[in-house]
Amino acid sequence: MGLMDKMKAQATQIAEKAQEAGKVGQAKLEAVQARRKADSLLSELGAIAFESRTGRGAPGDERRAELLVEQLRQYEAEYGSLDGHGDGEGSVAGTAPVGADDDMPRSTHEGGGL
Repeated sequence: MGLMDKMKAQATQIAEKAQEAGKVGQAKLEAVQARRKADSLLSELGAIAFESRTGRGAPGDERRAELLVEQLRQYEAEYGSLDGHGDGEGSVAGTAPVGADDDMPRSTHEGGGL
């Protein structure tokens, strides 16, 4: 095998590795974008629940909440659980900002959620 053939083979291998790395990077980017979207959906759902609980709900909130839950179910079907047990990278609902619960009263309601 001549020197040019070896160089062509190496260039081909490098190009293939670069393509693979690009595909992996694209997949990670899409996963991060999906996670951010899920964060946004959860935040909006939480706001609707809070407003409902404090008597400030608006007409259409129940339907909007149903749509948000459906979108979150679709996220889970594609990317895994939102409860922090899905992908091992600290999924959406499983993490809270540092110190977020320091001053928050603990719920006495069974289940602890809304």
